[in-house]
Amino acid sequence: MHASYVRAGARVLVTASYQVSAEGYADQGRDAHEADVALRASVRLAREAADGADVLVAASVGPYGAITHDGGEYRGRYGIPDRDLVAFHRRRLDVLADARPDLLAVETIPDVDEVHAIVECLADYPHLPAWITVSCADGARTCAGQPVESAARAASSSPTVAAIGVNCSSPEVITDVLGRMSGACDLPLVAYPNSGRGWDSVTGWSGTGVAVPDDDVLAWASRAALIGGCCGVGPDDIARVAGLLSAHSDGSRQG
Repeated sequence: MHASYVRAGARVLVTASYQVSAEGYADQGRDAHEADVALRASVRLAREAADGADVLVAASVGPYGAITHDGGEYRGRYGIPDRDLVAFHRRRLDVLADARPDLLAVETIPDVDEVHAIVECLADYPHLPAWITVSCADGARTCAGQPVESAARAASSSPTVAAIGVNCSSPEVITDVLGRMSGACDLPLVAYPNSGRGWDSVTGWSGTGVAVPDDDVLAWASRAALIGGCCGVGPDDIARVAGLLSAHSDGSRQG
């Protein structure tokens, strides 16, 4: 699967570690060692798929809500102490950092409080750059209902956060979120929406989704340094986005 995205023109591979954690494995009757093996393997497999291409491997660090299996990554407000959030992220980050990815993709974070917990953890890895992207309810608010500007400022308070942005949110909210974030900090921006389908914790994804309009991709390119796709966005979609961005970049240079 990773290799199919490389062939499509992807220049960053995000590892399949989003939902992997010792706590999540324990809930399924497995042990922490198995989770650690899977986390390390996720980085190794992405590296093998890159096969020497000019591709970065970003270790996916999903939110606490990704292990609750109730749509928590699209809600936030978990009702657990900050120290527990910090401990949850720190343990997994220790393993992923040891696997030597090029950077960390801290993604689909629904809650500014969780952003603060992650920033605290990232101080332990001064050598490893990261991006932090949030999930958004609309063009102005995170899924937990806070202003996206607050998330941007919280993320940019870490010296190792190299970019901020939005992911796994409907394509229609991306332009407004990027505009608000760009006004809140000076970091480069990242945008990789899902296909716009609906999520339910019982039935999963529903609907057919939509292809992101070309005009939207080019509008995002005026603000974002990295553009891609999340749930429901396949290699064919990425090939189209890569082609658009390449043509846009060539046209800009000629202009």
